[in-house]
Amino acid sequence: MKEYGRTDRIGAELRRELAEVLRSEVGDPRLKLITLQEVRVSRDLAHAKVYFTCFPGDEDGSEQERLLNGKLAGFLRRTLARRARLRTIPQLRFVHDESIAQGEHLSHLIESAVTTEDREDDGPRHEPELR
Repeated sequence: MKEYGRTDRIGAELRRELAEVLRSEVGDPRLKLITLQEVRVSRDLAHAKVYFTCFPGDEDGSEQERLLNGKLAGFLRRTLARRARLRTIPQLRFVHDESIAQGEHLSHLIESAVTTEDREDDGPRHEPELR
């Protein structure tokens, strides 16, 4: 069994190329703070989902998703066709990845629960009497 399959290699190559294109050839300031997390390519190489996050706040991912899936998707695909060493370039679909924001939220909840538990433990303690 292969550890790193063909679709994984193609996804990694597309992610590298897309990151470079977004950094150097796209002038929209709303897209400067996005980070490409992963590119998942279908087995037939016809479609690719591109997962991204927005930093620093990650609140406004829907606007970037709309921009990337609009006319910019065609531009990015054409640019990838020139740069990547692939016979066909998959149709790109950008998806805002909320897993990092969800992880931060869960981490905050755990931290606040631990802090609350510590405060309850700091109350008066009754030591058992030794006889």
